[in-house]
This record gives sequence, C-alpha cells and structure tokens, in this order.
Amino acid sequence: MKQIVVLGAGYAGLKTVHELQRKADGSFKITLVNKNSYHYEATDLHEVAAGTQPKEKITYEIADIVDPKVTTFIQDEVTSFDPEAKTVSLKNHDDLSYDYLVVALGFVSETFGIKGAEEFALPMTNVKEAEAIHAHILKVMDDYKQDPDPDALNIVIAGAGFTGIELAGALADGRKEYAKHAGVTPSDIKISMVDAGTRLLPMFSDGLAEYGVNLVKSLGVDIITDARVQEVTDGKTIYVFGQDEEKTPYELTAKTIIWTTGVSGNPLVDEAGLKARRGRVIPTEHLTDADHDNMYVIGDVAAVMPPDGQRPYPTTAQIALAMGKYVASDLVNVVKTGSHLNEGFVYKSLGTVASVGNTRAFGVALGHETRGYMASATKKMIANESLFKIGGMKEVFKKGRFDLYH
Repeated sequence: MKQIVVLGAGYAGLKTVHELQRKADGSFKITLVNKNSYHYEATDLHEVAAGTQPKEKITYEIADIVDPKVTTFIQDEVTSFDPEAKTVSLKNHDDLSYDYLVVALGFVSETFGIKGAEEFALPMTNVKEAEAIHAHILKVMDDYKQDPDPDALNIVIAGAGFTGIELAGALADGRKEYAKHAGVTPSDIKISMVDAGTRLLPMFSDGLAEYGVNLVKSLGVDIITDARVQEVTDGKTIYVFGQDEEKTPYELTAKTIIWTTGVSGNPLVDEAGLKARRGRVIPTEHLTDADHDNMYVIGDVAAVMPPDGQRPYPTTAQIALAMGKYVASDLVNVVKTGSHLNEGFVYKSLGTVASVGNTRAFGVALGHETRGYMASATKKMIANESLFKIGGMKEVFKKGRFDLYH
C-alpha cells in the first residue's frame, strides 16, 4: 500500500485529501499533517481581525472531513521535509516516510526586510493573528478612556492590495464597536492605508479598480499611494513618496499598525532545497516539483504559470481548490498505472470579488463585472461554494454565509 503524506490543511491540502478519500480503493493510505485541529477560510481572516465575524464562523474541524478508514490525521507542526530521503520531520511526533508527498504548507507574512515591520506591525496570516489584531484594537480603545491619546483612535494598514482593501472595509464596519469601547463617536476612528503602488488592484480593469478604491474612500478611509514604507516603529509608520528625489520622510502615527503588504510561501520549502523563490516553486504541468516527480507542490507554495508565461496566477482559494482536485486525480492515476494523467493542470478563473464590509463588494464573476450589493451577495455565495467543495452541505449549513440582507 502506497503512503501519501499531505502537509497542510488549507484549501489545497484539504481538497486533495477530500478527493483522495472519494477515490480510495485500498491501494493507498493518506496521512494529513496540520498544525491546528481546524481548517480556516483564509479569505475571511480580515473579518475576524476587524471583529465583524467570530473565528467560529470561518473555521471547522478537520476531523469533520477526515475518513479514519483511509486517512490518519496528525495535529503537529512540520519542522522539515527531505525530498531525497522521502521523510517528513515533525515537532512532536516521529518522522514520517512517504511514497508521495503533497506540499501545501500555506503562506507567511512578507516584510521585505523593512526595518521594524516584524516587531511593531501586526501580521494577519492565520486565525490566531487575526484574533490578536481584534483584541489589540479593543485594548487600545479601552485604554483611551484612561489615557486619551489621539493615536489610540488611529488604525494604519500597510499595504492597499486585495487583502488590505477588504480589511479596510471590515474595519470601517467595526468602527461602532471600537468607538463604544473608546467612548467616542465612530467618525473619531481614523483608518489610513499606505501603499507603494500608483495603480491599485491591478487584477481589475481601470474602471472597476477605481470604483473599488472610491468605495473604500467613501467609508472615510484615507488611502496614500506611491508611498514606500521605510520603517515601522512603536506607533509610527514612516514612508517616502516614490517621486520625491529628496526622499523626505512622512509619518502616520497610530497605536494599531496592521501589515498586509504581501505574503510568501512557507520558508520550509526553501529550506528543503527546492528551486524556490520566496517560498514558492514553479511546478510542472502535473503540479509536481521539477526535480522530484513524487512530490506535488500546491496552494500558496506554488507559482503556477499561465500559458503566456508572464506572471504566476494569483494564489487564491479558487485556484487552490482546483489544484487539490487535479492532484488527487493525478495521484490516483500514478498509483494505479505508474504514469501521470495525459492532460496537465489547466486553470480557468471564474472571477474574483473583493468585499468592502458586509454589504458592499466589487469584482468579476463569470466574466462580468459586478458592483455594490449584488457583488456582496455573489462574494458570499462564492464562499459557500468553497465550503461545499470540501465540507459538503453539512459545513455549508453550519458555517455558510446567508446574511445577504444585513
């Protein structure tokens, strides 16, 4: 019996396990390793960070998905994996041996070496970090009652990309809660974003991107573009404008600084000696590592190139689910016949929608641009579809988004 080890229970890893279990015929055994006992909807982390949704709404137990007759789930932290020895080392368990390895280890925050970013800015790459952001905001607001420092009412988001835009919308929705803790009015809570780009949201058309930016601004969020963060200190985000030859430093002061400038793949990928850049590998057409045909690299640690070969596809939940489904089919074919599927992985995006709070959104769905309330409803239906693709109707009924009219 072949041993298949899957590292990570994000969208890609858990989808792989889900599909493999459906195809199980006694020819392979699955071992799934994940640090937490739960899967979380990474696309909704900004809502937990803002406090507009509890963590329970975006998580569900991996045990709900695992079939113990086929899959052994080990809750532990992966410390390394050795492609040559075909072993995986864990923090609290014995090493695992495998015939086939699926690396779906997810992402980490990327600070690009900016001074003070790791020490003084709050990352948002998992549930615990998102919860920590919300707890920090409330503490700062509570402290304001005792010490009315105006910086306590300021929130700075470093990075105005897709994640930053969604976070800004959720924070705007959370203003009432923050203001109640601080004893001020919601309009006293100042939210600012700073980004090095001059044209935000490049995944959208000019008109749609402009609509999204203006939508965020309409919520009272200040967006500063063409501004490169040079340093983060305790309570300060220091930046310079790109066109400023003198590089005159400017400051945003705030007790809450949230870092959303970018992410990279898990550093274990680099440490394993794979040909990776920022923790991401360009896989073969079968989503395997170019030098290790028994190793699949998917999800946020994969840089899958489109046919034009220009830039990798964005690492979204949608492509991660598609990767997981393909890998399961390819793996079963390899186990049964010794060969990969005739067709390599092909991805066609169904679109991308960004939420700006609970009832506002914009994006592209099925080739059509959508805006406002309808876009928000579409976004929630997309989230429900992701739940269904792994957890089935059980998880949709338990965790699905049906708050379409709030």
